[in-house]
Amino acid sequence: MAKAPEEEHPVRAFGWVARDTSGVLSPFNFSRRVTEDEDVRFKIFYCGICHSDLHSAKNEWGNSSYPLLPGHELVGVVTEVGSKVQKYKVGDRVGVGCMVGACHTCENCENNLENYCPKMILTYNSMNYDGTMTYGGYSDHMVANQRYIIRIPDNLPLDVAAPLLCAGITTYSPLRYFGLDKSGMKVGVVGLGGLGHLAVKFAKAFGAVVTVISTSPSKKQEAIKVLGADSFLVSSNSNEMQAAIGTLDGIIDTVSANHPLVPLLSLLKSHGKIIMVGAPEKPLELPVFPLIMGRKLVAGSCIGGMKETQEMIDFAGKHNITPEIEVVPMDYVNTAMERLVKADVKYRFVLDVANTLNAA
Repeated sequence: MAKAPEEEHPVRAFGWVARDTSGVLSPFNFSRRVTEDEDVRFKIFYCGICHSDLHSAKNEWGNSSYPLLPGHELVGVVTEVGSKVQKYKVGDRVGVGCMVGACHTCENCENNLENYCPKMILTYNSMNYDGTMTYGGYSDHMVANQRYIIRIPDNLPLDVAAPLLCAGITTYSPLRYFGLDKSGMKVGVVGLGGLGHLAVKFAKAFGAVVTVISTSPSKKQEAIKVLGADSFLVSSNSNEMQAAIGTLDGIIDTVSANHPLVPLLSLLKSHGKIIMVGAPEKPLELPVFPLIMGRKLVAGSCIGGMKETQEMIDFAGKHNITPEIEVVPMDYVNTAMERLVKADVKYRFVLDVANTLNAA
């Protein structure tokens, strides 16, 4: 007979979980493993709320196992390290992103691309090496192998560092891999939410000329004045879209709702590329002719490996790239999820775990 979550491991833990497809979260007692030789344990101070948390809590992708404890943008301070850990010590500021394990023997792992390992273990809603489920950052502490621990630069406050561990690497990695990180590149960003606003900031830091493409005219001033975009297109405005045909080297598409791709393809120069980082529930329509006429590319990108994630957050520290956040208490999490559905946040919720979890 399977053990109860609070009895699976020796170290008691506490967090908030979704128990069914309603996605409603509530307090939950569970347990984490002891600190093994190569493990780092840390007290969680903050955890970002990612759109993936919402999809997973409601089983909108069809792969959720309950109880489900979300959170893959978690940061805090080290409280214990294993005997073979040399990179980290008690008191260090660290974080964990979207994964906590992989096979470490496949070609992807050998090339520091653990994020594409077929046996990648996600930070939550995934089967761990020992057969128990992984639980995420809406909780009091985390333990993970040192390979999956990220050091937070000293100049980045922990609350703003948290969303970089998913939203940050999700936008940084495709800009780098697809060659959109060079000064003077014309880069479009579709959607101005948690991912999109960071795509703008990273692209600008690389020296790109950035155009935000949005369905919301009301976001124009914020995109240009606050986030530093160079121009703004309203995707429903045919005159604006027509005038911008063939002007972009690449587009980072962050939208997780169904939306047409053909108008975006028309904005690309020949050999241009659209990189999808949002995850719509239903397949998008993709006619072939717009790709053939101009040798255009539609690609995807999923977070980044651990080496690149550390590189990303170090780059963010050096260039002072920080997400726009709204810090909320743990017992506000269900309201935050409701607001997230309506895109009623600028631009990332962050849970104040350390100060409010136990009081929830």
